[in-house]
Amino acid sequence: MRALVLLCCFVASLLLPGQAEEAEDVSEEAPLRDRSHIEKTLMLNEDKPADDYSAVLQRLRKIYHSSIKPLEQSYKYNELRQHEITDGEITSKPMVLFLGPWSVGKSTMINYLLGLEDTRYQLYTGAEPTTSEFTVLMHGPKLKTIEGIVMAADSTRSFSPLEKFGQNFLEKLIGIEVPHKLLERVTFVDTPGIIENRKQQERGYPFNDVCQWFIDRADLIFVVFDPTKLDVGLELEMLFRQLKGRESQIRIILNKADNLATQMLMRVYGALFWSLAPLINVTEPPRVYVSSFWPQDYKPDTHRDLFLKEEISLLEDLNQVIENRLENKIAFIRQHAIRVRIHALLVDRYLQTYKDKMTFFSDGELVFKDIVEDPDKFYIFKTILAKTNVSKFDLPNREAYKDFFGINPISSFKLLSQQCSYMGGCFLEKIERAITHELPGLLGSLGLGKNPGALNCDKTGCGETPKNRYKKH
Repeated sequence: MRALVLLCCFVASLLLPGQAEEAEDVSEEAPLRDRSHIEKTLMLNEDKPADDYSAVLQRLRKIYHSSIKPLEQSYKYNELRQHEITDGEITSKPMVLFLGPWSVGKSTMINYLLGLEDTRYQLYTGAEPTTSEFTVLMHGPKLKTIEGIVMAADSTRSFSPLEKFGQNFLEKLIGIEVPHKLLERVTFVDTPGIIENRKQQERGYPFNDVCQWFIDRADLIFVVFDPTKLDVGLELEMLFRQLKGRESQIRIILNKADNLATQMLMRVYGALFWSLAPLINVTEPPRVYVSSFWPQDYKPDTHRDLFLKEEISLLEDLNQVIENRLENKIAFIRQHAIRVRIHALLVDRYLQTYKDKMTFFSDGELVFKDIVEDPDKFYIFKTILAKTNVSKFDLPNREAYKDFFGINPISSFKLLSQQCSYMGGCFLEKIERAITHELPGLLGSLGLGKNPGALNCDKTGCGETPKNRYKKH
């Protein structure tokens, strides 16, 4: 240690006075950029009270429990899609998910958006892989850290289903409550960086499955890249496969752009699209934001105006997701209801075909195995398309039902025609009414600018009892 100190003193003595002053100037912190555009775009300085949407969310919750969940449970939809909707998820705030390779600036970006730099709330950042946990930033009256096992045990939050990923994962899940105005309206989720040379089993929990859980529930997904880390490996390829079908929520961020000269930035921008083109198989590519998301001022001789405009566009995108919170939530529940209905129709068709093919001397197991192995031979899917208003693009994968019926015997289900009661009506008619009348009515009332707290069944038709075709009138 003493030798190291003497060496440092010797090097310092070799510097000329001007060079020493210059070294001191370099060691000083770079000036911080102005944050007024963040507060203005996200309306953080407005004292306007938040809209009370509790009545709408309560109505949405009631529709789900009365019209959608009975059919969902009866036909075990959760075992097909592994997506169980909880009350906490219905009432939760919009979720913004940050994904990408290690050390690309995900945690730094969150610190910058929330203004947490140099405070006790800030997320730890560094050049090495620093984030090894899934970190959920939520609003709270004071700074508070919540362990993953506590978050999973709290049914009022939307994270209770995460318990199925095991205790090893819950040890890598952490929640942080921060008294910040933006977090009153949105929840941020920071994720471990993707390290291509790391195998799944080395993490100790199913990383891709956990990512899929958050992807399915995210309202906005920021995939962040560093100009020096554009290589696409197997783990990143797997991540983009999981993002399939969520292209409208994806935003690509080319971070740390002020580190590059103009010509190099253009080359990196092209290389990014070249790398991602095989992974994003859509006609219209996702929006790409090019800027530098951290508190220090932009480097000199860079495109400051361009980077600032890109940053404001991203903030407007984020604010739009927050403003459309209820519309997105209702649309999500309706989409879920459509998938549950299609699943129920398919299981009903499999069961009806099985009953039609069974004779007194038939081996039930062999008969149904033949149906599951080749459903097209028995027109399972074609019958659904021909007799119901189901789009062929909404039909699930045929292979998924081999696994589904491998766990759930066909004999454990009832036909849809038998899922009716004298007082409660029919499950199928109730979910169809929710899809065609109740949920669009709830959404239409918001679109017309009506007071969300004044919604009632006269507007949504929610008070009507579905007609029971098996009941005499």
